[in-house]
Amino acid sequence: MEILDLRHFGATMLRPVLDSEAELWKKRLHWDYRASAQLLMQYLDNHMLPGYAAFEAERVAGYVFCVYEESKAVIGDVFATEAKPNGAALVHGIEQKLLRHLLELLVNSPHIDRIESQILLHPSGTHAATFREAGCRIFRRLFLVQPISPVWKPPELKLPDGLELRSWHDHDLAPASRLIAAAYHNHPDALINDQYRSAQGSMRFLNNIVRYSGCGTFSANVSHVIVEKGSRELVALVLGSRVSPESGHITQICVHPSFRRKGLARALLSVVSYGFMRQGASEISLTVTEANQEAIELYVAEGYTMTHSFDAAVWERSQQG
Repeated sequence: MEILDLRHFGATMLRPVLDSEAELWKKRLHWDYRASAQLLMQYLDNHMLPGYAAFEAERVAGYVFCVYEESKAVIGDVFATEAKPNGAALVHGIEQKLLRHLLELLVNSPHIDRIESQILLHPSGTHAATFREAGCRIFRRLFLVQPISPVWKPPELKLPDGLELRSWHDHDLAPASRLIAAAYHNHPDALINDQYRSAQGSMRFLNNIVRYSGCGTFSANVSHVIVEKGSRELVALVLGSRVSPESGHITQICVHPSFRRKGLARALLSVVSYGFMRQGASEISLTVTEANQEAIELYVAEGYTMTHSFDAAVWERSQQG
C-alpha cells in the first residue's frame, strides 16, 4: 500500500471508489452523491485537488482531500473501499493512514492556522482517535430525519405583529449573512465553523449553499425568510436543498437572538416541510450539534428522530502546546 499525492491521479482511477461511496451515501443517508462525485472528478482531472490516494495492486483503494481557505484547511472527505471479503477492518486502517498523512501535512504547514472537518458519512467515533492524536477537538453532531405526511393544506402561521413571512430572494444574501453572524454569536456551531463568526464568513457559507450546490441542489421555493416590517431586516430564515428525489435537507435555520421564543423556528419548520412535500419528497433531514440541546428538543417535538451521528473536528494552532 502506497500513499501518494492525489493530484497524480485522474478521475478514471477514482471512479470505482466514488461509485462505492455514492452507494453508501444512498443507503445510509438517502442522499444522491453523484453530483458531488462529478464535481470531484472535474477537480481530479484538472489535478487541482490537494490530498492523498491509497494505491495498491494497480488500483486506488481510497482517498482523502482538503480545500484551502486562506489560512484554514477544510478536510472534505476520506473514504476507502473493500477489495477483499470481510475487509471492513482493512478499510478503516486505510482511511486512518490517509487521514494521518493529511493531518501531518496540514499541522506542519506554517501557513495553516486552523483545520476543520465534518465528515458526514462516517458514524461518530469512526475516526475520532485519529483526529485527537493530531490535537483536534471533537464535537458530536446528529443527523435527524422527519417523515413528511402528504397533507396538502398549507400550514396556518400566527406570526407576532410586525413580522411577515416571504419566499427567499437572491437579494437576501447580504442581510442573511448579517443574520447568521448575529444568530451564531457565542453559539457552539461557531466553534465548529468559523464562517459563522462574521458577516463576511457567513456570506461565503451562503454562496456555497445557494449558488454552488455545496449541500445538494438549493431550492428557493422551500426557502423562506421572516422580515421585520419596519426595518425590512431579516429576523429568521430557513434554507432547504434537495439531496435526492425522496429527501429534502434543511441546510440552515436560524433566528435572531432578539426574536427567539416567539415560535419563529417552529413556523419555519412547518413551512419548509410543506414545501418539500409539494415537491414530492417523503422525508426531510437536518443536522444539529449535540451541545445545542434547546434546538434538539424543538426538533424532537416536531417529529424528528436521530438516524445517524457524526463528528466535527477542529484544530487551531493557537491552542497547541
